[in-house]
Amino acid sequence: MLHIARSRRLGASPNALAGSGRPVRIRLGALAGVAGPVVFTLAWVVAALLQPGRSFAAVQISGLAAEDARDPWIMISGFLILGGCAIAFGAAMSSALGGRGRAGAAPAAIQLAGVLAIAAGLLRRDHVLLTTGPESWHNHAHDVVSAAVYVLLVSSPVLLAVRLRNDPRWRVWRSGAVLPVSLLAAAIASAALLVVFYAAPHDSWDATLQRIAVSLPLAAIAAVAARMVMLAGSPGDGDAVGHAHPGRPGQPE
Repeated sequence: MLHIARSRRLGASPNALAGSGRPVRIRLGALAGVAGPVVFTLAWVVAALLQPGRSFAAVQISGLAAEDARDPWIMISGFLILGGCAIAFGAAMSSALGGRGRAGAAPAAIQLAGVLAIAAGLLRRDHVLLTTGPESWHNHAHDVVSAAVYVLLVSSPVLLAVRLRNDPRWRVWRSGAVLPVSLLAAAIASAALLVVFYAAPHDSWDATLQRIAVSLPLAAIAAVAARMVMLAGSPGDGDAVGHAHPGRPGQPE
């Protein structure tokens, strides 16, 4: 009776929380949150190694999907898979943290980043290198979309850290809130690298800066997803990750 009363107080039916399918859906969405960054990283590593006559560190991620790149489908697939997985993970995170109004802005930001990652993969650059030849409308559109993705990649870990900062379930070790602190550190480092990247986009090390700047927040989000897999698989009352009290984000009930 106490569990039913609590479920009604949260605005959900008893079956919605105790249903056997909900933890499974959350776990699958969390696995997508791990798979997306892993596949995306493997895609740009493999694609960079395949570019003829160019060093591994010479080409930006977007250039690997350009029309004159070798095997551009590898990087295009990476963008599409990353985007689809981000959408699925954002939905699972929102459900795990109590749905709209309680999960905070992070799940929506992650899903929007996923949509824009798909757009970035389809709106391809014209050339492998930025300094080569004229640029089409979809090349310019890609640059605009990519800038928006960067903003969301930096802001999503911050939003997650704020939402999870007081919840002990998201502490990797008992000594403190390691995961939220790591999220903030990844976001700050990524933002700093992107500032340097945009300040000198044609320098020889720009591709390396971009790859690191993108990989840091993706790794942070993947870490949250991995933790969510563990929490969704742990014994509980059906509420896989746990909700927070209204008005007190991050505090377990």
